[in-house]
Amino acid sequence: MQAKKRYLIVLSAGACLALLVYLGAARLPAAGRSRHDRSRRSQQPWPHYSDPLHRFQPREQADTEEFNLHTSPRQKKELSTSAYRGRRCRMDSCFDFSACHRNGFKVYVYPQQKGEKISESYQNILSSIEGSRFYTADPGQACLFVLSLDTLDRDQLSPQYVHNLKTKVQNLPLWNDGRNHLIFNLYSGTWPDYTEDLGFDIGQAMLAKASISTDNFRPNFDVSIPLFSKEHPRTGGERGFLKYNSIPPFRKYMLVFKGKRYLTGIGSDTRNALYHVHNAEDVVLLTTCKHGKDWQKHKDARCDKDNAEYDKYDYKEMLHNSTFCLVPRGRRLGSFRFLEALQAACVPVVLSNGWELPFSEIIDWNRATVIGDERLLLQIPTTVRSIHPDKILSLRQQTQFLWEAYFSSVEKIVLTTLEIIQDRVLEHGSRSSLMWNSHPGGLFALPQYSGYQGDFPFYYATLGIKPYPKFTAVIHAVSPLVSQSQPILKLLVAVAKSQYCAQILVLWNCDKPLPAKHRWPATAVPVIVIEGENKVMSSRFVPYETIVTDAVLSLDEDTVLSTTEVDFAFTVWQSFPERIVGYPARSHFWDSNKERWGYTSKWTNDYSMVLTGAAFFHRYYHHLYTSYLPTSLKNMVDQLANCEDILMNFLVSAVTKLPPIKVTQKKQYKETMMGQSSRASRWADPDHFAQRQTCMNKFASWFGGMPLIHSQMRLDPVLFKDQVSILRKKYRDIERL
Repeated sequence: MQAKKRYLIVLSAGACLALLVYLGAARLPAAGRSRHDRSRRSQQPWPHYSDPLHRFQPREQADTEEFNLHTSPRQKKELSTSAYRGRRCRMDSCFDFSACHRNGFKVYVYPQQKGEKISESYQNILSSIEGSRFYTADPGQACLFVLSLDTLDRDQLSPQYVHNLKTKVQNLPLWNDGRNHLIFNLYSGTWPDYTEDLGFDIGQAMLAKASISTDNFRPNFDVSIPLFSKEHPRTGGERGFLKYNSIPPFRKYMLVFKGKRYLTGIGSDTRNALYHVHNAEDVVLLTTCKHGKDWQKHKDARCDKDNAEYDKYDYKEMLHNSTFCLVPRGRRLGSFRFLEALQAACVPVVLSNGWELPFSEIIDWNRATVIGDERLLLQIPTTVRSIHPDKILSLRQQTQFLWEAYFSSVEKIVLTTLEIIQDRVLEHGSRSSLMWNSHPGGLFALPQYSGYQGDFPFYYATLGIKPYPKFTAVIHAVSPLVSQSQPILKLLVAVAKSQYCAQILVLWNCDKPLPAKHRWPATAVPVIVIEGENKVMSSRFVPYETIVTDAVLSLDEDTVLSTTEVDFAFTVWQSFPERIVGYPARSHFWDSNKERWGYTSKWTNDYSMVLTGAAFFHRYYHHLYTSYLPTSLKNMVDQLANCEDILMNFLVSAVTKLPPIKVTQKKQYKETMMGQSSRASRWADPDHFAQRQTCMNKFASWFGGMPLIHSQMRLDPVLFKDQVSILRKKYRDIERL
C-alpha cells in the first residue's frame, strides 16, 4: 500500500515538473527575444533599413511605474483608446492611394477658421506648403491633407496649447478618421511625464513629429522631424559655419555642452552625470540649475559650483571651436542642440536612447553623427578621441551638407517631409540613398525625371561617367522670318556646322504662322521647328521630348556665334556638366542705399550669371525649371517677357552652390540690336533694365537668400591671343575679328 502511495506521489511530482518545464519553455523564447532586441537596440542605435521590419508592438505604457504614479485611470483609458489606436497603421493599411495616382501628389491645407490662433512656427509650416509645387486649393484633387488647427505645441502648460482640439478635429468634414492626413507636432505631453500623446485621437493620420521614440514611431508611415525654435527662418537660412577644411580637423575643444541640468524627473539622469567627464580643458560640459521659478527649492550641493563654471564660457564660442558637440536628451528626446551643432560643423554626439533621429528613413546619420549610449557616458571622451582625423573631416563635411540641404529653414524641413511621403506614394519608385545623402540632395533630384543617378549631371563625378558627346541647340525665335539675311539663319548655319551638334530645335514663339520648310537653310543635322507652349518665355525651358542629348545649347535668335566658339564652349561644358557654361556674362551686387539687390551689365572681370542667350547647360535643368519652381515665379517671367535667364541662373547656382563659367569670345563681340518694333529688341526697352532689378529681388525672396556666386574665372583656348602662328591654334577663328 505504501509502495502504491509512493508511486502516486512520484507520478504526481513528475507531472507537475513536466507542466512547469512546458510552461517555462513557452515563455523563454519570447523573453529571450525581448532581451535580444533590447541589447541589439543598445548596440546599434542607428536602424538598418536593409533588415526586415519586425511587427510593430505597442508599448505597454500602462504597466510602467512612472505612468501609474502620475496618470489617473480615466487618463489611462483615454490614452489607450486614442493615441495608440492607430499603432498598427502603415501606408498599405491606413492610406488611400487612389487620389494620389489619379491627380498626382497634391497637398491641401484647410482654410483657417475664424478666431483660431496660429503660432508663428505653424504659420511658417503652412506657408511653406502653400508656396510649394505640391499645393492645391481644391480638396477634390488632394492626396494629402494638413490641418489649419495648430498642433505643434501639445503641452497643456504652454500658452500655445489649443484647447478642445479633439472636438474641432472630429467636426472637420474631410477628416475621415484622419486618413491621408498629416499632423505636425514639436512638443507633446507635459510635466512631469512628457508622454508622446497629443491629447486628441489622431485616428489613421500620419505624424510628422519631433522627439519621437523608436517605440512609438511607425516605420514607413510617420516622419521624424527635428526640433526647431520659433526663430528658425521660414526660407533660405544661414549657410553652415565651416569656412575651410583644416587639416588635421581639430579645434580648440574636443567635446562641449552647455545647457540646463534637470535636478529631478525625466531626462535628469544623463545631465546630472556630465560633471564626471568634464575636465575644463578639452572636454567642457557645463550645466546650470538656474531654470524654472522654484529651482532653489530643489538645488543640491553641486549647484553653486556648476552655476559659477557655467557662467565662465560663451556658448557660441564653444560651439564654433569644438570638434564634437554633446547632444543629450532634455525633458523630451530631441534637443535644439542637434540643429545648432549641425550648422556649426560640430559633430553631434547623440545621447538620447530610443530617439528616432530626424528623417531617419532617408538620412544615413552614421555619416554625420556619433550615436552614443546614455548608460556608457564615461566612455564618450575615449570614444571620440579614438576617431581618425580623416573620419572627423568626413563627418564634419556631411554635417554641412545635411544642414544646408534639409534643415536650414522651416521650408526645407517641410519639403523634405513631403518628398519622403511622395516617394512612398508614387509608383515610379523612390530616390536612392545616394541621392538623399550626397550633394545636392533629394530635394533637387526629382524622381519624376529619372530613377537612375547617372541621368543627373551632379552625380557624373561620383559615378565616374561622362555626358553624351553631342548637344541639341534650342533657338528661341520671336520674330517673323522675312529675309534670308536675318541673324537666326546665320546662327543656324554656324551651329549646324559644329562637329558636336546632334540636332537643332527652333522654338517658334512668334505670333506669325510657322515658316514653310524651304525657308530654312539646308544643314547636315536635323532642324526641327515646334511651337512653344502658349508662346511665353518659360516655354524655352520646357523639357521637350525631342531633346535627347544631355547638353542643351540655349540661343537667342539674334545671338552672333561662330562654329569655333560653339565647339570650344561645348568642350568646356563637358568638364563642368552641372554648371551653366557660355558667353554673355552679367553680375549682381548689393545696393546698400536702396537696401536691395542690383543687376549690372557692365563688362568687368567679375560675374555671377551667364545669360542663356548663348549658353550650355544640362537638359535636367529644363525639367527642374518646369517642375520645381513655383507657378508664381514662372508667371512673373511670362508676364514681363523678361528675366527667364536670370531665374535659370538662380536655380542652377542654388543646386550646385557654384558660379557659372564664362568662356572666351571673339575680340569684338556685341549683342545684335534688332529694330525697336520687334519683340526681340528687349535690350533697347527702357523698362527692361528696371524689370530685371525687380526680378532679382523677387527671386532672392523666394529662394530665401541670394544663391548667385561671384567668379573671376574665364576659360580660354590654349595659346589664345599669344603671338604665335595662327596655324598652331586649335580654335583659330576666335582670334579673328
